[in-house]
Amino acid sequence: MFDVIVAGGGPTGMMLAGELRLHGVHVLVLEKEAEPSKVVRSLGLHARSIEVMDQRGLLDRFLALGTQHPVGGFAAISKPSPVRLDTTHPYALGIPQTTTDRLLTEHAAEVGVEIRRGRELVGLGQDEHGVTVELADGTQLRSRYVVGCDGGRSTVRKLLGVGFPGEPSRVEILLGEMEVTAAPDTLAAVVAEVRETEKRFGVGPIGDGVHRVVVPAEGVAEDRAAPPTLEEFRHQLQRFAGTDFGVHSPRWLSRFGDATRLAERYRMGRVLLAGDAAHVHPPTGGQGLNLGIQDAFNLGWKLAAEVNGWAPEGLLDSYHAERRPVAADVLDNTRAQMELLSTEPGPQAVRRLVSELTDFDDGNRYLTEKIIAIGVRYDFGEGHELLGRRLRGGGRGRTGGRGGAGGAGRRPIGGAAGRRAGGQRHDERDRRARTAGKREASHAASTLGPLPP
Repeated sequence: MFDVIVAGGGPTGMMLAGELRLHGVHVLVLEKEAEPSKVVRSLGLHARSIEVMDQRGLLDRFLALGTQHPVGGFAAISKPSPVRLDTTHPYALGIPQTTTDRLLTEHAAEVGVEIRRGRELVGLGQDEHGVTVELADGTQLRSRYVVGCDGGRSTVRKLLGVGFPGEPSRVEILLGEMEVTAAPDTLAAVVAEVRETEKRFGVGPIGDGVHRVVVPAEGVAEDRAAPPTLEEFRHQLQRFAGTDFGVHSPRWLSRFGDATRLAERYRMGRVLLAGDAAHVHPPTGGQGLNLGIQDAFNLGWKLAAEVNGWAPEGLLDSYHAERRPVAADVLDNTRAQMELLSTEPGPQAVRRLVSELTDFDDGNRYLTEKIIAIGVRYDFGEGHELLGRRLRGGGRGRTGGRGGAGGAGRRPIGGAAGRRAGGQRHDERDRRARTAGKREASHAASTLGPLPP
């Protein structure tokens, strides 16, 4: 019997598996795809996720393969980054999702996670002692717990019967990587002109003669799981830019919409949900992958505590209580950003007003902190303004200390579960913290994500 089976081998699943294994938990990752995806939906990490990687000693691997960018740009509204950011990593790290996936998978394997590709979970049943999962080939496996990290169309969530209410897509964007024949100067000039009014449009080089193309679709596809055709790209590029730039030889083609949905529950008995299996939203601000990584960081030590027998009552349930409100806030801010990207007169008027408000530093901070997630506050009731917030630090993995980003991820001291759990393990204190010191309310945002800068 496994301690935990993780369904889904994306960034959330691999991050969670690595977290569990650091606590000696016997973990199996089941991934239905035989090979890693080549689709690049996310383009980077925000400050809170960078802190997490730093705490785990992984940041140097990401820095070596990424590019640091200034933070800022709620709804692609260009503003200077807020000063004195409340983080030791005041930047956005541009790095393709395929690279992030690979690095997290390598880390999981290094710490002893068992990974099985081409294994699709199709059934599950649970009792008071554990969970039985059934695979597509008829194999049955037994585990004490199961976590569904299997994406927005999560099989685990559907098998549990967990409600996934929200709003369906009203608009759709085509996304792909392909080659172009247009001259670089011509391409850049046309894209700049189109983006004066249509922020959901972009064509930019990513290396080796390949370009990343983002363009609004003609409508919402009936079968959203089916990839678009190159001809659809050509048609929509011609419609918005007056040219298709000679696009050809696509590496991959995809689509995304503005649907927003949030699971009613993150836990049912011995089965939990994380990442896109628990929440889906528009990609504005590049928050999806980051939100999933932070889910895993919150859940990992709590589930390990439960498996290892030292969790106080209510600790595992605090995962739902803490992370679901964070996801709800992301759904709200991404929905708002999508409205501000509309070319309709009403949203454009609101966009101009928001742009004026973000000229004020406090307004800029308030909006941008929602994107990079360094302003998250878990609800422990009334108390000091820092109660429930992370503690800024310098980086455990890079300095060897327990301060730094170890502090940046520590668990705040508050609530009955936190008080009973205190002193059980060092890593229990690695998640949230309370401090009586003065808070530097500095936050920032980035336009990393499928929408081009």
